[in-house]
Amino acid sequence: MMRYMAVVAGLVLAAPAAFAYQVTGPVLDVSPDKIVVEKNKEKWEIARDKDTKVTGDLKKGSRVTIQYRMTATSIEAKDTKSSSKDAKDTKASDSKAAKSSSTSGAMTKAPATTK
Repeated sequence: MMRYMAVVAGLVLAAPAAFAYQVTGPVLDVSPDKIVVEKNKEKWEIARDKDTKVTGDLKKGSRVTIQYRMTATSIEAKDTKSSSKDAKDTKASDSKAAKSSSTSGAMTKAPATTK
């Protein structure tokens, strides 16, 4: 039972870390609402606020490791072009099938039989 509780506690504690990321590099710019860090010759601009925990002397040129999370603020789902094309193709073939089956007086030729 204790082992089970330890496993559950470990999973609960590890779950938030699954969506955490980090970047390490020198600080290029720092302000109350953002920090800019260089990593692999790229500038990483990360937002921060009054609740961001800072340890040590944060200043331009300092080497830092930033822990951050990516959270969606809005999501807009759109149909893909292939899905809408497939839907149009299905409607067109259904329409053709309906027209050919509703045509009155249409004769069909039976297959020839050989004896």
